[in-house]
Amino acid sequence: MAKSVFITGTDTEVGKTRVSAALLHWCAQQGWRSAGFKPVAAGLDAAGVNEDVQMLRAAGSLPLTDAEVGPLQFQAACAPHIAAALEGQTINMALLVQKAQALAARADVLVVEGVGGFCVPLGPDADTADLAVALGYPVILVVGLRLGCISHALLTAEAIRARGLPLAGWVANTIDPHMPHLQANIDTLRHEFQRRHQAPCLGVVPRLADASPDAAAACLDPMALHKIFSA
Repeated sequence: MAKSVFITGTDTEVGKTRVSAALLHWCAQQGWRSAGFKPVAAGLDAAGVNEDVQMLRAAGSLPLTDAEVGPLQFQAACAPHIAAALEGQTINMALLVQKAQALAARADVLVVEGVGGFCVPLGPDADTADLAVALGYPVILVVGLRLGCISHALLTAEAIRARGLPLAGWVANTIDPHMPHLQANIDTLRHEFQRRHQAPCLGVVPRLADASPDAAAACLDPMALHKIFSA
């Protein structure tokens, strides 16, 4: 069975896919069969594939199809339950869990990327937090560094712990490189995550001219990652 993690973020567009791809790349460098999984994706390109799915597929070392990495890909770039409804579909969470488990059985490491923030609805009775609970994997939180990120990060961490899930660590991803007092915000996040949750910082990703998984992986903390993936 794979060492599996669930990646969530403080909001949408905070770098979950970049960090997920970086983790997949780093794990592949360790010689592990790494696989990315995007259970639900919204927004397709001209070829009919979601760009997040493509990035995860390319970053992993296990040969997979787009459908294996992203089993539910919807056309409209909006909240997943709305995108599904526009196509007359519903999101079957049990099926997603089954597909994740099947993929985990083929890999050494499975990186599951959620959609949006931690509590995005997937239908009238379930959200991404429910999916994370059903999977039961440790959670890594991507914090988008911009004004307001401290409260967003700590509230999300509390929501993760309230669902009974372990918070394995967090990654700071720079959204606004001109954010006032950027380093002071990072220092505060380090202190508060350690004080409240004993959750380590797994890396700080700056704004990179090279957006490749390799470049982002170089910004991660290898010692901290080994504690998660080699435990």
